Amino acid sequence: MNNIDRSLDMAANIKGAFAVAIVDFDSGMTLGSRGGSPEFDLDVAAPGNSEVVRTKLEVMHKLGLRETIEDILITLDTQYHLIRIIRGTDEQLFFYLVLNRAQANLAMARRDLRVIEQQFAMASPQTAPQPAGQAYFPAQR
Repeated sequence: MNNIDRSLDMAANIKGAFAVAIVDFDSGMTLGSRGGSPEFDLDVAAPGNSEVVRTKLEVMHKLGLRETIEDILITLDTQYHLIRIIRGTDEQLFFYLVLNRAQANLAMARRDLRVIEQQFAMASPQTAPQPAGQAYFPAQR
C-alpha cells in the first residue's frame, strides 16, 4: 500500500468522514479519493477547491503575508469541508475532507487530519527544505 492509499484510508476513518481526496492544487488533479456518492462527485469538488486554495494564496501574496495556510474550513448546513495543505513535500498538495456535521467533532477531525498530513509528509521523498513563510511564493526582489 502506498503513502497516498494509506493516508486516504486513515482520513476516511475520521469520525463523520463522508469523503476524502488528495489533490494537486496546481493542476486540480485528484491523486486519490475515498467515499463520496453519486450526489457528491469528488472529481468535481476536488478541482473546484483547488481554485479556492490558489485564490487564497494569491490574496496572501498580494497582501505581503509571509505565512502558510494550515487549513481552510467551509461550513455548510449539514457538512464541514476541510482543506488541509500538505507541507513538507515538493508537491503542491492538499487533503480535502468532507465531514457529516451531525456526526463529526470538528476539533478532533482537524487534529487527526494534521497528524495524517505530518505522517504523509514524513513518508514522502523530499529534496531541499523550504524556509517557513516561503513555501509557495519566494521573496520578491
